[in-house]
Amino acid sequence: MGDKKLIVGGTIVTGFEVIQGGFVLIEGQKIVDAGRIDQLPDTDARVIMVPSGYLVMPGFIDMHVHGALGADVMDGRDALEVISTALAAEGVTGFLPTVMTDSEEKISRALSGVGSVDGAEVLGIHLEGPFINRAKAGAQPVEYIRKYDKELFREWQMTAAGMIKLITVAPETDVSMVRELVSEGVIVSAGHTDATYLEMIQAIDQGVSHVTHLFNGMRGMHHREPGIVGASLLDKRVQVEIIYDGIHVRDEMVELVYRLKGSEGIILVTDGMRAKGLSDGEYELAGQKVVVRNKEARLESGVLAGSTLRMNEAVRRASSLGDLADLVRMSSLNAAIKLGIEKRKGSIERGKDADLVIVDSEFGVWKTYCRGDEVYDAGAMGKWLSGTI
Repeated sequence: MGDKKLIVGGTIVTGFEVIQGGFVLIEGQKIVDAGRIDQLPDTDARVIMVPSGYLVMPGFIDMHVHGALGADVMDGRDALEVISTALAAEGVTGFLPTVMTDSEEKISRALSGVGSVDGAEVLGIHLEGPFINRAKAGAQPVEYIRKYDKELFREWQMTAAGMIKLITVAPETDVSMVRELVSEGVIVSAGHTDATYLEMIQAIDQGVSHVTHLFNGMRGMHHREPGIVGASLLDKRVQVEIIYDGIHVRDEMVELVYRLKGSEGIILVTDGMRAKGLSDGEYELAGQKVVVRNKEARLESGVLAGSTLRMNEAVRRASSLGDLADLVRMSSLNAAIKLGIEKRKGSIERGKDADLVIVDSEFGVWKTYCRGDEVYDAGAMGKWLSGTI
């Protein structure tokens, strides 16, 4: 039946219950059993003893990440391998490589380069732009922002072999595109948008169900015009991404979002760019110079240009918001549900993929398993990306 592993000890956080000193039994790529230690069946599996105080959690899922360790999704196939390996060291077992606004040719090249990798699993593609609002471009190159083109999107989807699962658009620029994109089987997210409250409600009615990096790259909330932020916080039909690095959004605002949306309404993302995991310095994003100082990535104009946030650090920060079940929802389960893969991802249950991360009390990553394979071991590989910031 394939390789057998028995993870024993620590605290098992399944997503629905917390088991002190439990176990997870893996055969091949799947979880075949999990529970209390007194329920452990006879097995000849190889035993992995988890240190006391460590957590065994479902592997994290990052729905918005551009790069890491000097590599960017726009660089092509080889870069994707680097990124997937780097993400495994953060406890990420599944991700959406995020293709940003650029020329048609460069977007096509990036889409064609997405495939299977050795580290964290590619779960699809996030296409961030180019059908967005110039007024809220952020670090997206303004010269490549364009009006919605149904045939162009279909061409890109064919190039990507149907892997575009999520697209970020500014719905106010053409609300009819929302229903068209939803009919193509794509999750439509509002981002880099100047939508008003009423425009966002209309977009949600048409099928928008996701918001790209809430607060960033969008109209702010005002007491006489709640805008897209107000609509997103009040409407239960949408979930919101949060870049929880203490830079993109103040901690108090994250707490406000949590109180209004609950853990079911929040998806933690990194929006990581190529400087993630590297030292401060000068980098590049879609041909633009990016300066990283004190872990903040900005264009020369001062505009934020993605982040250097590690997913395990985002999870550590979010651990103050609620309980451990809440943490699993925000870091894994909600994303799995959004992507329609919750029958095999997002929680520790029998029959699901053996996607697991084991972290210490400060959420430093000790080991990561993706579909049963150990893809990161802090002891063997060093802690270059596993520690907290």
